[in-house]
Amino acid sequence: MVKERDFYKLLLRIALPAVLQSLFSVGVNMIDNLMVASLGDASLAGVAMANQLTVFLAYFIKGLSGGSALMIAQYWGKRDIGAIKSLFSIVLRFSAQIICAVVLVIFLFPESVMRIFTNHPDIIREGADFLQIVCISYIFATLSDTLASMLRSVEVVSVTLVLSIIALFTNMFFDYAMIFGHFGFPPMGVRGAALSTVIARIVEFCVVCFFLFKVEKKIRFRPKDLLLYDKRLKKDFLRFGIPVVAGDLQWGLVGTARSMVVGRMGTVMVTANSVAEVVMSFGFAFTSGLASAACVVIGKSVGEKDYQKTRNYGKTIEILFACVGIALAPLIFFGRGIPIAFYKNLSEEAKAMARIFLAIGAVSLAGTAYHASCFVGINRGAGDTRFVFLVDMICGWLVVVPATVLAGLVFHAPLPVVFFATRIDQFFKWIIAFIRLRGKTWIKNVTRDRLE
Repeated sequence: MVKERDFYKLLLRIALPAVLQSLFSVGVNMIDNLMVASLGDASLAGVAMANQLTVFLAYFIKGLSGGSALMIAQYWGKRDIGAIKSLFSIVLRFSAQIICAVVLVIFLFPESVMRIFTNHPDIIREGADFLQIVCISYIFATLSDTLASMLRSVEVVSVTLVLSIIALFTNMFFDYAMIFGHFGFPPMGVRGAALSTVIARIVEFCVVCFFLFKVEKKIRFRPKDLLLYDKRLKKDFLRFGIPVVAGDLQWGLVGTARSMVVGRMGTVMVTANSVAEVVMSFGFAFTSGLASAACVVIGKSVGEKDYQKTRNYGKTIEILFACVGIALAPLIFFGRGIPIAFYKNLSEEAKAMARIFLAIGAVSLAGTAYHASCFVGINRGAGDTRFVFLVDMICGWLVVVPATVLAGLVFHAPLPVVFFATRIDQFFKWIIAFIRLRGKTWIKNVTRDRLE
């Protein structure tokens, strides 16, 4: 264990706001779920299936954030502000072009998109109503979340927490007003839930832009800097950052494939899976926050070219990840009945199945907390992006997807077995992470000499 107090201060200063941000984000999702659940199982199932696209978007944002974070953190270790500004501009333009094209397709063909996930007419109808509106929020979510992540890479963390608090309360207010028809708004059902998300994301985006252009002092990014461009940095981003984006996107595709199976197994399966995923997200919030901090701390040490420090930091962070996972697993296992009790209007069958799913998920969480955080935090911060991409690709398409399809569509296994198949890789990937970090090839400096 590293004994430097500055190391723990830096880790905590970055991790704590990131953890709280994740918790607030999960809280927003759970509030959405609870309010929509009051409309019935079909509405919740429709929104849950539509939100699989939101989950896929989250993987895209996570990939952009991770790909840019590892480079920005390493340049931050070198204090190369010019390179950091250029990377901000490159990543923002790239993300805006991609997400606008995706949103246009979803807006024009919401029912066709829903049919990818399920063949149940009621679920398709409710989900399409929700999706056609909520897709507009994807543009603002991508830009604001990517900006917040890049700021976190230079140790600017306060804005992420502020954004999360604003999103939570804005979404709560407009959910209550628009879903049920309060404060002069007509009752809009699932469309109200979608519109409240759009409003919350627009407010978030305005706040992060104000902070970036008017408040932030470390890099002093200004609107004119959006025009910055450097061919060498773009080439580096395509080489080191795109594998992160591609890795997270392909994992999002794995999630889509799993959802296609889940969506064809009935309303009970879809509803119980939705509840379980939301509750499990509270556990992931802690590990994702630590992973974000680890990426910055590890990347900064690599940029400083102090590789022995990088290894020492990595070993300490590994222990912290393992401890978090061991603590969270029994907490979710024994406390899983508490969050399920909030879903008053769900069928008893769906509630009982959600309890079983959460028991399986809790057992896997100890391994997930360790390996996911190592891959996303330590390996990516150290520039080891291609290895992470290969592991996710192999585990996703050669293990998880075949197991889920066989269990759900070929053998028609009981629903808990299908849920176990969707998470089967979480029981062994921690071994791969542990072995990789025992080697000497995972540290890769991706920076160039000063570009001015």
